[in-house]
Amino acid sequence: MTREALTTASATELSSALKTAEISAVELTKACIDAISAHNGSINAVVTLCEESALAEAKAADLQLRDGTAGPLTGIPLLHKDIFCTQNVATTCASKMLANFIPPYDATVVSRLRAAGTVMLGKTNMDEFAMGSSTETSVFGVTRNPWDLNCVPGGSSGGAAAAVAAGFAPLSTGTDTGGSIRQPASLCGVTGLKPTYGRVSRLGIIAFASSLDQAGPMTRTVEDAALMLQAMSGVDAGDSTSADLDVPDFTAGLNQPIAGLKIGIPKEYFNHNLDQRVAEKIHEALDELVKEGAELIDIDLPHTEQGIATYYIIAPAEASTNLSRYDGVRFGHRCDNPQNLTDLYERSRSEGFGEEVQRRILVGTYALSAGFYDAYFKKAQQVRRLISEDFQKAFERCDVIAGPAAPGTAFPLGAKSDDPLAMYLEDIYTLSVNLAGLPGLSIPAGLIDGMPVGLQLIGRSFDETTLLRVGHRFQLCTNHHRAKPTLAGAKP
Repeated sequence: MTREALTTASATELSSALKTAEISAVELTKACIDAISAHNGSINAVVTLCEESALAEAKAADLQLRDGTAGPLTGIPLLHKDIFCTQNVATTCASKMLANFIPPYDATVVSRLRAAGTVMLGKTNMDEFAMGSSTETSVFGVTRNPWDLNCVPGGSSGGAAAAVAAGFAPLSTGTDTGGSIRQPASLCGVTGLKPTYGRVSRLGIIAFASSLDQAGPMTRTVEDAALMLQAMSGVDAGDSTSADLDVPDFTAGLNQPIAGLKIGIPKEYFNHNLDQRVAEKIHEALDELVKEGAELIDIDLPHTEQGIATYYIIAPAEASTNLSRYDGVRFGHRCDNPQNLTDLYERSRSEGFGEEVQRRILVGTYALSAGFYDAYFKKAQQVRRLISEDFQKAFERCDVIAGPAAPGTAFPLGAKSDDPLAMYLEDIYTLSVNLAGLPGLSIPAGLIDGMPVGLQLIGRSFDETTLLRVGHRFQLCTNHHRAKPTLAGAKP
């Protein structure tokens, strides 16, 4: 396997090469580290590189591979979004507030992937506290899209998506509160899966909005996502919101045909909010699924337009509560020489939190205040129920729902930084899935002017198996997921 192939092959392909001793885990890990060293200076996807420990883990993986105890992910390099607690490795949430935080434990997702034999290369950049759609609010600076360094990679898991697209690692973890796995996956041309709420433990993930946050894989292929989800999933005694359900074999049915499956197409997803060129690509992708025997049916999701307003009341409200712990006393950044307790709170939080985080805390606190709770937060929860019921009714008629993952391709850096409402509209096709707690998948569906487009597939609650089967079938009959950026403009 060539040096280039080591940084472009899927995890499944790499696993096969490792087990036949065509390559070693150390060789593969060094290739990923070299790719990061060569191009991260321009892309800024990786904020912490754990070179020494990664090579040690790779050596241990090679021993497992030799003695026959290796699993499908043994020796595969992986990057974690900087929102997952990693023992003795900085976890900052891309915020000054947590600049000096070194967790004493691993998040459950981290420990499960470690147990599966993956090699942790380091941590990826993100929007501060996962609040953003472009990875431009990070204290580490912006992450750039490998397909065009003048464009955003999406967010908040933009660093994770950019890292996979750039060949820094075949696998990365992300979190999705309103689209933060699927939207950057779409903009960077990779595969991103948001599992059903409760499928994957949230223990050790620094909280943004607790009823919406969910961890998931970001990979090169759907098959890789299935392998990764297998390792990540399952009930966790430390997380009361994790579902006490048996974890199916997500890879077992991947190759089953999709003939006879009904795919719902919401008319609300193909309106004025959507770039017509993206719409054409999505329809072309759907035509491929029809060729494989799937049936397209029209469905209604009538409360889609209310999703943005609903989300941007509920998510900030939960964030204002979760982030209240960062007060300069118990957690986080502490200002110098406070004059009194009020000064300590005010300066610690204003210095530690960036503009977007402060904006959402203020909105959330307002929505939860005594005089406005019923008018805003309670009403948003009622609309959330209506959105969930829309999906339930739709799934009475179809097996999977399909549409765009984002309204357009990657936009230029800074283009929406001064317009929060325009930025929020980036999540218009994804956040309703979080409000309903459903699984969602974004897969590459082609290029427009050299920039990726993502097809979003939405499944029934805890039916990731069907979602993955449809996505895998699409990747078997197309090559969009094999397209790679040239990184011609990247510099060490």
